[in-house]
Amino acid sequence: MVLPNEFQNHSLLLYYKGDISALTLFAQHENGSVCLPEPLPPLSSILQEESGYSSKVSVHPAVLVQGVNQLLNLDNDLLVGEAGYCEYVDTPKGIITVYMARFKLLDPPHKLMQTLGYRLRTLPELRGRPPTEMELLRRAYVKVMES
Repeated sequence: MVLPNEFQNHSLLLYYKGDISALTLFAQHENGSVCLPEPLPPLSSILQEESGYSSKVSVHPAVLVQGVNQLLNLDNDLLVGEAGYCEYVDTPKGIITVYMARFKLLDPPHKLMQTLGYRLRTLPELRGRPPTEMELLRRAYVKVMES
């Protein structure tokens, strides 16, 4: 798969949060990864805040959402970038910036995501993912619950 340029050093977590029930689900690809469009490389680790790293030039999350919409052939009004979530992951290929996008739907889009090779899963169902993905999910969950 040829990835759009905006994903060269960026990744996206997709999630659904119920407005009434607060049910929170994350999109997991059939390959097991929660990072979109590709899994993080082996030996990846989250950069700690004290590392002082910050991206000087970055892609706005809205550009990534637009790229995901095109990549997955989704309607442009299904996802919205999540403000305030930005994590940096150190990989053997360089630093990847991870953002998050939320489905703007009343009900979880289970069938739609299944047709695209994804499943929507709760955090406990995602146990066993690589430690870096689990830490990204933990931080994402904290962000979601705080907002």
